Amino acid sequence: MYGAILGDMIGAPYEFDRGDKTKEFPLFVQDSEFTDDSVMTIAVAEALMSTRKASEERIKAALVRAMQRWGRKYPYAGYGGMFRRWLRSRAPQPYGSFGNGSAMRVAAAGWLADTLEETRRLARLSAEVTHNHPEGIKGAESVASAIYLARTGSSKGEIRDCILREFGYDLSRTCDQIRPTYHHVESCQQTVPEAITAFLEGTDFEDVIRTAVSLGGDCDTLTCIAGGMAEAFYGVPEELKEECRKRLPGDMLEVLDRFETLTAGER
Repeated sequence: MYGAILGDMIGAPYEFDRGDKTKEFPLFVQDSEFTDDSVMTIAVAEALMSTRKASEERIKAALVRAMQRWGRKYPYAGYGGMFRRWLRSRAPQPYGSFGNGSAMRVAAAGWLADTLEETRRLARLSAEVTHNHPEGIKGAESVASAIYLARTGSSKGEIRDCILREFGYDLSRTCDQIRPTYHHVESCQQTVPEAITAFLEGTDFEDVIRTAVSLGGDCDTLTCIAGGMAEAFYGVPEELKEECRKRLPGDMLEVLDRFETLTAGER
């Protein structure tokens, strides 16, 4: 999960097109802090670690509990309006969203599953508790699938082919073609393909992060998504892990450490 959380932290200061759409920027500044992307990534990981082999009903119930608990614990992390209301609800129901929140929190599904089919199942369940629109589900499944394929040894060409075949995203544009007109948008449809493209073009973990941030727009979420894929493919440099840990509270570190221990054999 380091990759997703680092992507969130590094992208956060440049969200809402506050950057210069360049790859040349300091990786960490005063405002390099976690946002709702990291909080929900932690929540989903916590829920799936304990229930991933359970029934769909139990998995969904655990996801709702974890997401509400973590969201209420960190209420000012930058949630969207509809999701904030969901967090406060006593009887939370999915609300048909196709926002990119389903894709940014799904990294754990790509690491905890034993097969691509199971990856997609866990990703679908993690989306359906809120983002039960087909595009919201597709966003989560595609990102988790890329992570699973990357960590199990697929090449970038094989990952690209799978995304095209199974999910139909347009990956024909390069980042240089995307960058000039890309703007802040929070849908899966206009975040996930761009994040996948940044991952496919990047030459190492840091370059994926820099490429994603350079696109602008909702770049904490975009870079969170790209960073999750980049970690699965490249790993994360130890110095960046240490920078990440400095910026996380103890309760998040505890979940992150349990997750890293559980998935150590997959790395």
